[in-house]
Amino acid sequence: MTLDASSLQVVRATDRRLKRSDRSLAASIGLHAGLIIASLVAVFPVFWVLVTSFKPDARAVETSPKLFNESSLDNYTRILGGEKGAFLTWFGNSVLIALLTTVIAVFLSATTGYAASRFRFPGKRSLMMSFLVVQMFPFAVLIVPLYNILIALGLQGTSIGLVLVYCTTAVPFCTYMLKGYFDTIPTDIDEAGRVDGLSPFGVFWRLVMPLAKPGLAVTSFYAFLTAWGEVAFASAFLSAADDSKTLAVGLQVFVQQNRTEWGHLAAASILVAIPAVIVFYLVQRFLVTGLSSGAVKG
Repeated sequence: MTLDASSLQVVRATDRRLKRSDRSLAASIGLHAGLIIASLVAVFPVFWVLVTSFKPDARAVETSPKLFNESSLDNYTRILGGEKGAFLTWFGNSVLIALLTTVIAVFLSATTGYAASRFRFPGKRSLMMSFLVVQMFPFAVLIVPLYNILIALGLQGTSIGLVLVYCTTAVPFCTYMLKGYFDTIPTDIDEAGRVDGLSPFGVFWRLVMPLAKPGLAVTSFYAFLTAWGEVAFASAFLSAADDSKTLAVGLQVFVQQNRTEWGHLAAASILVAIPAVIVFYLVQRFLVTGLSSGAVKG
């Protein structure tokens, strides 16, 4: 049977569509398989820590297929009950330091970033470049000079001194990030606010800040994590007394010279991670919001 030209074109087009469909199906299967494997690789360590947190120390390192063999809440009750260190005291210290760091760092970063975005002043370019340069220094290099500064100020061994140290690391990054965010907000909003009689700070606080919620959420999350899980600065700048330790430093009591209490360490790690997960849940809806979505209409 002979096909005419139009019928031949239809057959060829159908064949191309079938091939594209086969390739799309194979690509979709490969993509989903890759995502599933990547998710399992990312989740498995957390899952294993969770399982270990329910085991006694003697069986915490076993690789038995019976994952929940002899599982109990003893590790959690001993930690929260104060039998294994002053966990609740460490928790309160960490919350206080993390919240103070977040509030101070975000406020300083927002005001500095807004000034760098909206105003021209001598040394502006050098200031923004210095924020990038500061991020290149490893934390270990900064410990000695910061330690000497805190001693000179009489803040060594205090929580407020540690908060100021964390701000020195969080403010440069947050400032640079918020400056770029404020650049995306139209200056027409500022001009409209000044026409209505607002001061420059009033424009910043009442008009620009509400529009900058996604950027503020990201920087707040970064500042919180900077203070929440940090170990080096907290170990160097806080006293060795239990009532002044943070959670990250307090976990070291489970790692002794001759043995490690893996069950208690895993349980404490899970408890430490919960506040960070809660903070992420609170800000995650802002993390995906468009930078200046809805700022200007018409």
